[in-house]
Amino acid sequence: MARYVQDFSEGGKDQKDLLGGKGANLAEMTRLGLPVPPGFTITTDACRAYMRTGQLPPELRVEVTMAVRRLEDALGRGLGDFHEPLLVSVRSGAKFSMPGMMETVLNVGLNDASVVGLTEFSGDERFAWDSYRRLVQMFGKTVLDIDGDLFADTLDKAKAAKGVDEDVDLDAADLRALVDAFKEIVRTESGREFPQHPREQLDLAIVAVLRSWNTERARLYRRRERIPDDLGTAVNICSMVFGNLGPTSGTGVAFTRDPATGHTGDYGDYLVNAQGEDVVAGIRNTLSLTEMEAADPRAYADLRAAMRRLETHYRDLCDVEFTVERGTLWMLQTRVGKRTAPAAFRIATQLVDEHLITEDEALDRVSGAQLAQLMFPRFDARADRTLLTRGMAASPGAAVGRVVLDSATAQRWAAEGQPVVLVRRETNPDDLGGMIASVGVLTARGGKTSHAAVVARGMGLTCVVGADRLEIDLTARSVTVGDRVVAEGDTVAVDGSTGEVFLGEVPVVPSPVSTYLEQGLDAALTQVAETGEDDATSDLVRSVHRLLTHADEARRLRVHANADTAEDARRARALGAEGIGLCRTEHQFLGERRLLVERVVLAEDDAARDAALAELLPLQRADFTALLTEMDGLPTTIRLIDPPLHEFLPDLTDLAVKVALAEERGQADPQDVRLLAAVRRMHEANPMLGLRGVRLGLTVPGLFALQIRAVCEATADRLADGGHPHAEIMVPLVGSVMEVHLVRDEALRIMAEVGAERGVHLDLPVGAMIELPRAALTADRVAEAAQFFSFGTNDLTQTTWGFSRDDVEAAFFPQYLANGVLTESPFESIDTKGVGRLVRIAVEEGRAARPDLVVGVCGEHGGDPESIEFFDQVGLDYVSCSPYRVPVARLEAGRAAIRTGS
Repeated sequence: MARYVQDFSEGGKDQKDLLGGKGANLAEMTRLGLPVPPGFTITTDACRAYMRTGQLPPELRVEVTMAVRRLEDALGRGLGDFHEPLLVSVRSGAKFSMPGMMETVLNVGLNDASVVGLTEFSGDERFAWDSYRRLVQMFGKTVLDIDGDLFADTLDKAKAAKGVDEDVDLDAADLRALVDAFKEIVRTESGREFPQHPREQLDLAIVAVLRSWNTERARLYRRRERIPDDLGTAVNICSMVFGNLGPTSGTGVAFTRDPATGHTGDYGDYLVNAQGEDVVAGIRNTLSLTEMEAADPRAYADLRAAMRRLETHYRDLCDVEFTVERGTLWMLQTRVGKRTAPAAFRIATQLVDEHLITEDEALDRVSGAQLAQLMFPRFDARADRTLLTRGMAASPGAAVGRVVLDSATAQRWAAEGQPVVLVRRETNPDDLGGMIASVGVLTARGGKTSHAAVVARGMGLTCVVGADRLEIDLTARSVTVGDRVVAEGDTVAVDGSTGEVFLGEVPVVPSPVSTYLEQGLDAALTQVAETGEDDATSDLVRSVHRLLTHADEARRLRVHANADTAEDARRARALGAEGIGLCRTEHQFLGERRLLVERVVLAEDDAARDAALAELLPLQRADFTALLTEMDGLPTTIRLIDPPLHEFLPDLTDLAVKVALAEERGQADPQDVRLLAAVRRMHEANPMLGLRGVRLGLTVPGLFALQIRAVCEATADRLADGGHPHAEIMVPLVGSVMEVHLVRDEALRIMAEVGAERGVHLDLPVGAMIELPRAALTADRVAEAAQFFSFGTNDLTQTTWGFSRDDVEAAFFPQYLANGVLTESPFESIDTKGVGRLVRIAVEEGRAARPDLVVGVCGEHGGDPESIEFFDQVGLDYVSCSPYRVPVARLEAGRAAIRTGS
């Protein structure tokens, strides 16, 4: 029988699957001897059982009773006791951090009687009634699903009636009246009284936290962060300690290093006379830890000692939540902290230099997605700019968009293709959809640990918080800063690296990291010096250099690029590509050349076709010569033409209308009439699965021969010029080994002809692009003729799933993602169970037939971090991706090698 409850003293940080991240880390801090209020965790097993049946496991109630009694015995207080009441918090805690997405209820156990006992116990009547109003407010919103604005508006009216701005300015009588008002809201909105029995409060709060795992915002967050829906959340029951016990008490969130920049030192926010949710909610601007030190040096010293111990123990940036109760420090939570991309790279190398982690561990602490963020342009500091306001730099980046004042508008405008910046007093979990839709977030309140800051950092979203000069008028749909009014829809530019907000658009310049990747370390450091940026930027560039260099040393996978032109190849090589994994030759037939291909396809006799082919040959030869020149000495895989046939023919509808109108006027062009007949003859209902790829090459005489000859002649030209060309010929859309045999036989004949003509020996590898399930399932046969495989995972995904990507992504993917049929698009990360299994079969069986078979991937998945790890495990030789993704792929290939031991 499953055990559903575990005391903090029993667990440890390695039990996140069972205890969730929060519970596992509370247990770890307890084991370390840090001051953690006693408590217990309801495991994720209970949540999974609840999700299956809709009911709490019957054993859970008994186990909770036993855990509560142990807690009461340890503290000498009873839950909801009339004289010395034990109060508890009920908080969620999944395996992966989901800041603000699930529920918390504080002060459980308070009622009309125990509030008097709490007054006696604390000696502070105001504190007792403040705690009670918080319970009724949280319980009403979280457990009874009452609109939180009803409580917030009532609180605002109470402050207005008193003539004060802050909650702390309300006295005990005000708060007692507020409790009565809140209980009336509960009665009116829920149809029931606020529960007075402490155990009923606890049971209902536990169910509410478990239920919050499947709220829409939690599901949305998991979809974005690729967190599985079946993990469930733990529930942590912790004895309350109070930060709202007057000026010697407070609550805060702190980091052992700056999560935005990576600078060393303690960073965080502290609120005097407050409870924990006040800091994260951002409803009051906070004090810095330096100001906390001045206010309470002993508690600050205890906090610093605890943070240093945690960072040493976890060997990483930690964030903590803490409460000071009348000068005594209590640790409420710790975890390895979320951080921005610049902070991730700086902190990783700092910890190496401090001998806390190895270089392998440092590489595993950063990601390709973070490197991609560092490549984004930044605002040009030398451009003319109009400063609107300044706030706190919470998450770096350069975001330009139209001001929107609510989440729904942000989502609607973004869906119309407009970049938007979400501007709010403070964000809350219900704003997640709007944050995802926005290019940046700006808030008037909150610090670096507010909801907006934490969520934006986790998403890599530009964010500025605490811009307290902003006055937001939702009625007028405008933002005011001093005497300047910005209407909703006006454009602003938000600099998440400096905290500055500008009116209108601001030009951007390449980031120093982008300059480093394309031009080298010296060029990037020169740029930093010339633009007058601080030392942190130089440190960042050096950190990226160190970790990317280590990735290149560690990785087994080679990284190639998809490039169709010499210019693409030049950029790819500058970014570190070790070859071309895919040259899509159909892209070389666009523009004026399309008419020549049209003439080849529609030719009515050999003479007409040969004439069109003769015109194409020198053009193709020049393309390949330029490409091989740029990639001299490196493998260059040239795919024979692979578009659907209709892309090279006139549009059937347009041509039919043109001919019909001309015939009405008696002016029909005989050529148009013949062309229309040919287009109708070749029209396909589903061209993506029709006459394309190898089928087109074997059906249209001379088309593949033209391209193969052009490749051979370009290779011969480069050899004559002293070059070292490594051209490879790839046959697209293979379904049968005989298709490869036919093309290879023709290729060998042409190699022999061109070799004899030029006096050189040509032996270009001929391989197959594996895009169809049949090719993967008959890989042992295909490998008899193909000297290499390259997986076209875009089409392999389409043909395995039966999806037409262009149609389904807009048609039903959003619904499939929402209802859990898909957890992520199989076109973004490879479907390892389906498409991935085909890849694995093809690799194993292909190499069994041809041990020296070279295998790569050239679909979009070649640049996807999660897919790269899979390709490393399967044993591919290389991945190929777009030139701009090459640095990301290099980094991820290094991380994959470290993780798999390859």
